[in-house]
Order: sequence, then C-alpha cells, then structure tokens
Amino acid sequence: MDCFARHRCAFASAAAAAAAFLFSPAAACADPGLVPQQLSITAMFLQADWVVKLVIIGLGCASLTSWTVFAAKLLELRKASAIEREVADRVGALRSLQEAATDSSLAFSPLVREAIAELRASSDAPQDGEGIKERIVSRFQRHEAKVARTMTRGVNVLATIGATAPFVGLFGTVWGIMHSFIGIAEKQTTNLAVVAPGIAEALLATGIGLVAAIPAVVIYNHFSRRIAAHRAIVADSAAAVLRLVSRDLSRGHVPAFAREG
Repeated sequence: MDCFARHRCAFASAAAAAAAFLFSPAAACADPGLVPQQLSITAMFLQADWVVKLVIIGLGCASLTSWTVFAAKLLELRKASAIEREVADRVGALRSLQEAATDSSLAFSPLVREAIAELRASSDAPQDGEGIKERIVSRFQRHEAKVARTMTRGVNVLATIGATAPFVGLFGTVWGIMHSFIGIAEKQTTNLAVVAPGIAEALLATGIGLVAAIPAVVIYNHFSRRIAAHRAIVADSAAAVLRLVSRDLSRGHVPAFAREG
C-alpha cells in the first residue's frame, strides 16, 4: 500500500510539472505554431490581403484630403471674413454711396461695384427709387449666392468622406475576415495564433475608416457654421450699401459718378 501511495505521489508531481511547463512562456515558444505574429499596425498592413491594402490606402488618401481641405478653407474663410467685416464697418460709417465710391479701400468692393453698376444702368429713370432698390437687392442676392458657392467649393467632399468612409472600411473588414476564414479552412486549425492576426488585419480597415470619417464630419459641420457666419457678414455689408443707395435716392438725385459712362 505504501508503494502504491508513493507511485501516486510521483505521478501527481509529474503531472503538475507537465502542466506548469505547458502553460509557461517557454512552452509557448517551444511550439512554433503557437508563436503569435507581429501585430503592429505596419506589420498588419503589410500582411493584409491586397484588397484590404487598397481599402486602407484609399481611406488614408481620403483622410489626407479632409485635412487638406480643412487647412485651405480655414485660411480662405478667415481672410474673406476679415475683409468683409472691414467693408461692413467702413460702409456703416458713411453717409452716401459717393463716399464709398471715392474710398480707395471700398471702390473695388463687389457690393459697391454692383450698386454703382445698377445706378448707372437706371440713370435714365431716377424717379423709380423702389425699382432701383429692388434691382440692387437682386444683384446683392446673386452676389451672396456666388459667395456661398465659392466658399462651399471643396467642403462637400467632406460630407461624402464622412458618409462613405465607415462603409468602405467595413467592406475591407468583411473581405479580410472572409480571407481569414478561408485560410483557417485550408490549414484545418482553429488555433488562436492562426486566427487572430487575420482578424486583426481585417479590423484595421474599419479602424482606419473611422479615423477618416470622424474628422471629416466634424470639419464639415465646423465649416457649415463658418460659411453661414460669413454669409451673414456679407448680408450685413449688402444692407449697409443699400442704406447708402436709399439715402441718395431719398435726396432725389442719382450721384454724379453713376451717370458716367
């Protein structure tokens, strides 16, 4: 009986030692099939299927486009808003369109030029003050629409990127996971070391898609507010110029410069 107990103790000790070895890091390194692949972002991209690579490259280009539009439009809007704000302030301090026409900083303002052009075109009917003002307002509305088209040029692509990038990334993920499952079937194994890298490479496409989409949506919403604010400044300038025209017409005459050819 004592012999049997000694053998049982020896067997238990051997089993414990074997279990400790199998679950130790050394055992994992001893089996090459269990060694996980390098899962850094660069390595996952290089190991990914060519379709997933194309998806990631396309999303990277989309993200670069978003930040390029952000930098370019930020500078453009900042400069245009500063100029238009100065025009609104200067026009608001004047008493007649004649003063605006002789002001070197306002003479080339599109709104002032539009008002002068309409006054010259209507110089043979100075008594129709309301008609002149309506036509000037129409010119100002066309100018504001032109400004809006100019400022939104390039911004709409941000909405497209924000709406489509997640789905493009999802397509890359679906394709990558499908490719991983095919590899699992070919190797006849469900070992996590074999399954994990392919799935991680596939999920990388979804991650890149979100990285491209989220800034694009945020930037688009930011510029939508900035463009609306810029249009409001243009409308303020237009209203200030229209007040100058209304004062001149209320005085009962068209300014002399408006009768020039």
